[in-house]
Amino acid sequence: MAELKQNQKYWGDVSEGEVLPRVTMHVPFAKVILNAAATNDYFPGHHDPEYARAQGQRNIYLNTMAIEGFIDRVATDWAGPGTFIRKRQMQMRASIYAGDTMYGEGVVTKRYQDAAGRNLVDITISIATDEGPRVPAALTLELPRH
Repeated sequence: MAELKQNQKYWGDVSEGEVLPRVTMHVPFAKVILNAAATNDYFPGHHDPEYARAQGQRNIYLNTMAIEGFIDRVATDWAGPGTFIRKRQMQMRASIYAGDTMYGEGVVTKRYQDAAGRNLVDITISIATDEGPRVPAALTLELPRH
């Protein structure tokens, strides 16, 4: 295996209850539109403020793939480049709008080996804005051993 960066987490060094550091990202108007365009998601709520308001939204809002990417970033910024995301579950409970700043934080809930001998870590991540929680998520990561 190629040499990993120094910020790689190894399975044996992770503890249940370990806190992932907060990741912050501002969401400007252009980022909402460009994320939708980059993923071929031309639903009007992601680029047309009038349409979004007609839906009961206050502004255009991030699409699902942008939020999934941010969740994965929170996990891999902590775990490092040799990490494999085995599973991701999330619940879109509230929108994240153009102009918001979103925050992601997490905690390790379980460290274990599965029947195949993979070194796994379960984490929960909460994505929030200044208005409060928006998207809870749960991930299973496979980490390398030393």
